[in-house]
Amino acid sequence: MTPADRALRSGDLARLSGVSPDTIRHYERLGILPKSPRTASGYRLYPREAVDRVQLVKRALQLGFTLAELAEIFRAGDSGSAPCHRVLDLTQQKLRAIKQQIVALRNTQHYMQRLVRKWNLKLAHTKSGVKAMLLHDLTAKPGLRSTAVNNFKRRKVS
Repeated sequence: MTPADRALRSGDLARLSGVSPDTIRHYERLGILPKSPRTASGYRLYPREAVDRVQLVKRALQLGFTLAELAEIFRAGDSGSAPCHRVLDLTQQKLRAIKQQIVALRNTQHYMQRLVRKWNLKLAHTKSGVKAMLLHDLTAKPGLRSTAVNNFKRRKVS
């Protein structure tokens, strides 16, 4: 079997990788996949290892890597460099961002738990059929900021 017999067309690579053929072409344009040779009729041919690369890209995207970051890393690796320190640095940055998001989500959770308790009491004291105006409580609080992360920070009681 010749290497061309083992090669995959972009549609086959897409199907085996669980992405669209447009995604495969996009990855090639970005440098995530190396430029593919073409058949006489213009079809792109990829080595079977490209399936592993696309699956690795899908996992890295789930972890928060951007396509631009992955393109940078793969281009460096494909040219013979060792981008390991860059990968570690990016991963550490993403981990820090996730930790900050977790803190913000916990603050949001606590804020919402207080709202639910308050609104349960409010509804218990509101006559049936009368508007309790629950959402209006959100605008009645001075000092709430417009971003979700900042809206739910604990306030110090004076």
